Amino acid sequence: MSDVADGSGILFAEPGARWRAVSYGPGLCLIILFIEVVTASAVHWFALIFCAALIVGFVVLQVIAGRRHVSVELTDGLLREGTETLPLSAVAAVLPERDEDSWDEEDWESARALGELSGVPRRRSGIGLRLVDGSFVQAWAKDHRGLRAALTEALDRRRGTAGIDATEGIAESVDGADSVDGADGAEDPGGTDDRHSENGADR
Repeated sequence: MSDVADGSGILFAEPGARWRAVSYGPGLCLIILFIEVVTASAVHWFALIFCAALIVGFVVLQVIAGRRHVSVELTDGLLREGTETLPLSAVAAVLPERDEDSWDEEDWESARALGELSGVPRRRSGIGLRLVDGSFVQAWAKDHRGLRAALTEALDRRRGTAGIDATEGIAESVDGADSVDGADGAEDPGGTDDRHSENGADR
């Protein structure tokens, strides 16, 4: 499930791994310890403590690796997949999902996956992106439909903002041209009157 922080500028986020997973091993060892104490059987203190410490160390490494290599974060301007960051200005389009009934492979399915891993991470699904240079890459996430929707919305918002800026620029150019024409028109009558009066005086 994705985590979205309201008001922080983050549109979509997946941590890759959660620190709460570190507590699972010690929790299991505590349950075993409780059962041994309640049943008055031999309590394996050393074995349980050793197993708990070993599991914690192993899971900590997994969490650190997961948060570094398979985390996802999307903001208004950037998409981060693992350790690779892609500016949204470089993305031309989010491609449709693969048709499950089709036998043909989509072009983006053989494209490079974002991040430093060799492909789309396990338990993640790829999302085809077409870049402005015409090449394809794959974004990915567990909640791939959520990331797809957030990416599409972010790109639409960027295009809308760019369109508004362009329209405002055209309007300002037109207004400037009108003001220059108006100024020229205001000078013409005066100049014409002066020429008529001079010609009249000459006659």
